[in-house]
Amino acid sequence: MNSRALAKAVNLSPTQLIMLQTLSRGEGLSPGAVSKQLSISQATVTALIDKLSARGLVERDRDEIDKRRVLIRITTKGKSAMASAPDQLQSNFVMRFQALPEWEQSFLIAALQRTAMLLDAEEIDAAPVLDIGRISSPTI
Repeated sequence: MNSRALAKAVNLSPTQLIMLQTLSRGEGLSPGAVSKQLSISQATVTALIDKLSARGLVERDRDEIDKRRVLIRITTKGKSAMASAPDQLQSNFVMRFQALPEWEQSFLIAALQRTAMLLDAEEIDAAPVLDIGRISSPTI
């Protein structure tokens, strides 16, 4: 799904949707934290917050501990908008997988099942999880 289709479906740009997804994972983030997580400028984050706030999808709140700090939170309306957005990766995969010949679909499923068995991961709930932002190396 391209950005026009997404905008038509839920009236959100891809960047706005990603911001809502990022905010939905926490209790509130500062604009600086959002900027770092999304790897976009703070000015862009501020513009996105303004647009989403005007539509009632996010809200600005003062931090309870440090009143100088502003936190951005997703609203119930924002969660609903995010939930109604089509899953771009999922829909592309389903469309392309169904276009494969039956033998190739069976082969891919068998290969993935075998891989899970080799990794001793048959019982793991592997719901798709995507994360955005910079990839950082783990500290040792």
